[in-house]
Formats: sequence, structure tokens, C-alpha cells
Amino acid sequence: MSMLWLTRSRTSGGNFIKKIICTSLTLSSCQVTAASSFSSLLSNISSNGKEATFAFRYSYSCSTTSAAFRRYTSTKAKKQILSVKDDDDNDDGDSALEENRAMDFPGGEITYTTEMKFLPGSSEKRVQCYRVLDEDGYLISSNMSELVSKDVALKVYSGMVTLNTMDKFFYEAQRQGRLSFYLTSFGEEAINFGSAAALSSEDIVLAQYREPGILLWRGFTVQDFASQCFGNNEGHGKGRQMPIHYGSKKLNFITLSSPLATQLPQAVGMAYSLKMDKKDSCVVAFFGDGSASEGDFHAALNFAAVMDAPVVFICRNNGWAISTPVTEQFRSDGIVVKGQGYGIPSIRVDGNDALAVYHVVRSAREIAIREQRPILIEAMTYRVSHHSTSDDSTKYRSVDEIEHWKTTHSPITRLRKWAETKGWWSDTEELELHVEAKKQVKDAIDEAEKKEMPPLRDMFTDVYDELPSTLVEQETVLRETIQRHPQDFPKDIPM
Repeated sequence: MSMLWLTRSRTSGGNFIKKIICTSLTLSSCQVTAASSFSSLLSNISSNGKEATFAFRYSYSCSTTSAAFRRYTSTKAKKQILSVKDDDDNDDGDSALEENRAMDFPGGEITYTTEMKFLPGSSEKRVQCYRVLDEDGYLISSNMSELVSKDVALKVYSGMVTLNTMDKFFYEAQRQGRLSFYLTSFGEEAINFGSAAALSSEDIVLAQYREPGILLWRGFTVQDFASQCFGNNEGHGKGRQMPIHYGSKKLNFITLSSPLATQLPQAVGMAYSLKMDKKDSCVVAFFGDGSASEGDFHAALNFAAVMDAPVVFICRNNGWAISTPVTEQFRSDGIVVKGQGYGIPSIRVDGNDALAVYHVVRSAREIAIREQRPILIEAMTYRVSHHSTSDDSTKYRSVDEIEHWKTTHSPITRLRKWAETKGWWSDTEELELHVEAKKQVKDAIDEAEKKEMPPLRDMFTDVYDELPSTLVEQETVLRETIQRHPQDFPKDIPM
């Protein structure tokens, strides 16, 4: 046990002279013991009229007594002396001494208090949700009237309808056995296109699996989607990825992967690369509320905050992680409050309001690039669809609940009503849009089914310049297996 003494002397001029007296300089791996308040540690008071000296004793428990004490530059406090705010009128000693003391601990100055108070786990009042349009499509504030141009608004709306139509037909194609798997974005179209419209084509997007609208906005055609989902020779994955694992190097959209949250630390690394190259762009990473329960989410936020990476995290909080409701995922107020814990500016937005999403993402992008720092956005929405074609959500939630969100809170209906109030949209244009979207999707599916499937050889190519021996062996075994059991494989596989 080593003793550390702090003395404070007050001169007649009112200034404080402070010094630390330690009985040993060979402390190592020390931690302050939770002893008691300053007043209980008061060990010596002497007074001679003009000068008062106060001494405080602190106990340190050390794991070793012989090793030298280490102080690293990266964590060295600016001051190694307790500072006291001057208060000539307060001579009562204890209260002023206790409440006003502060020290520059590693990370910044912290004041002391004699009141033991735990921070609350969460606030009684939930973080508010930013919105621009109400459910009937009316602007809540008049100063938002010039938020978006007519061209952008109608392109957003058309994209939302096209994505919704594509989801309907592709979902039915899977149910008919024409696709192996599919996942829709019903109810979350505003997050797709509101954010897509706010970004630059130079911004890099790492999505999860409910953001195909961003690709559609950037120029990925419905035919491209169909080719990928049917796994034909023109699909970018050539049948080697799951149907919904879209990607496009040309469009700065990183190919999706199945494991949850792996894209988040990757996004931070890419953002830091943009920072080093002084690029006028950022990285945008999408994830669902369920991904916030993964370790990669927390690692990514801390990584981004410490490195000041220009990355915008966008969480689609749609209420469900497959069958797990948000109430069983975390005790905190959703995702938005988690950013504050890592020192990241955060905001909650109505994810069913395309204009609000557009406004928030555009502002977040500007901050991320201008200030070179991360931003966290929580978009509140509802997953109207089943999680995927492998799920039946009516087993864990009511049909009435789904129908309520599908009708009352439809992001597509809300934006259409607003466009109609502006005189930008009519019933005739609505009908034409739906007819065109259906034709486009049907034609894409028919065309995709006619395309030649990738040869077996392509399963092993496009990764290595020269195939390693392990892949050569795997290809040989596969071909031999097909020859021995031809009845278990499609007869039209190009070899």
C-alpha cells in the first residue's frame, strides 16, 4: 500500500498553491480505491491566520510494488494536479472544495461531486422522430415547401412504385418455384429512395438486403435484377450468390453478404480510405435493427468515432428481426441513443416519410464530408412483408397489425398524396406508371428465364488469376459426382 498526499495552501493574496506528495514513485497497475468522500479523507488541517493548509490522503492498491509506474503519452493528462476554481467569497472549505474540484483525466477534464448518482439506463421521454409529411401527405411545416424539386420528387415516387411492383412479381415467381429465394422491401420504399436521392453517385453504399431501390435509382435495371435472381449467365453473380445479393462496382454498390453487420466495419475502413485520399464523398452503410445486436455494430461505431471516418450509418428499425420484436432486442430507446454512447451525432427520422428521409440523409452526408465524422440515422418504419420467402410472419404477429401499417402508414400513398396537392401528379399518370411498371417487370422475368445458365466452370473462376490446387480438386470431385449421380442434377447444366 502506497500513500498519495495532496496539499492545498491558500496565501494572503487569495491564490492557491497546489502540490502532490507521494510516498512512493514505484507504483504499477494502480487503481484508486472506492474509499469515501473528500471530507472523510481529511487527515490534517493547520492554520496560522494568513495561510491554511489542507491535506488529503488517497489510498492506492497496487498489484506490484517494485515495477516502475508507466504513463503513456497517448493517455497522459494535460495536468497532473487537481485544479480548484477560484471562489474568494466561499471560505467554508468542504462544500466548495468538494464540488469545484476538477482534474484533467485522460480524455478531458472531469469535475468531482460528493453526491453519488447513477446515470439512468434510459430517459423517460423517448427521442423524437423527425418528419415532414403527415399520414395524409400534408406538409407539417410551411417552410418545407421547397425541400425537393418536382423532378426529384416524381423520380422518387416512380422508383418506389417500380420497386413495389418488382417485389410483388418476384415474390410470386419464387412461390411458383421459378426462383430459389426472395426478400421484399414492402413498407420500406421511402428509406430506399429518400436516401438514394440524397446521395452522390460517388458515395459508396454497403447495404444489407432491403435496399435494392438504391441500385434502381443509380441505374441498375429491372432486367439486371431479374438476371441476378434467376442466376443466368448475364447476372453479375453468375449464380454464385443468393438471388438478392446484388452488387455493382460501376455503381459503387458493394455486393451484399448474408452474415449480419459484417458490412459495418468494412464501411468504416472504406470511409477512412476516402478520408486519407481527401475525396469529396462518403460511405453509407445500411443495417436493420436486429444487426444492432451484433458485435460488429458496436465495433464499427467505435471505430468510426475514434478515426473520425466520413460514414453515415442508416438503421432501418422496422420493428422485427425476423420473428424477434424490438422489445426483446434491447432495453434502450431504439438505435439512435447508441450513437451518443460512442460520441456520434445521431437522429431519428420517420422512415415512411420520403421527404424527411431525403432531408436527413442529405444533411447527414454534408456533415460527414464537411466535418469528416460519422453520423447515425435511425429510420423508424415497419416491415409489412414476411421477413423472406422462408418466413410466415402471421405466426408471430397479427394480420390486422400488418394491414394497418400497409394501409394507414404506406410511404407510397403518403408521397403520392403530397404530389397531388402540389399539382404534380394525377390519376391518369398513376395508371400509366403502374401499367408500365408491370410490363417492365414481366418482360424482365420472361427474358431472364430464356437466358443461358452459367457453365459449371464459372463456379470456380473470377476470384484467382490461377486456380489454387484446392479449387482444382473441388471442381474435379464435383464433375465426378455429377457423372456418378446424373439423376440428382439438372440435365441442362452447361459443363
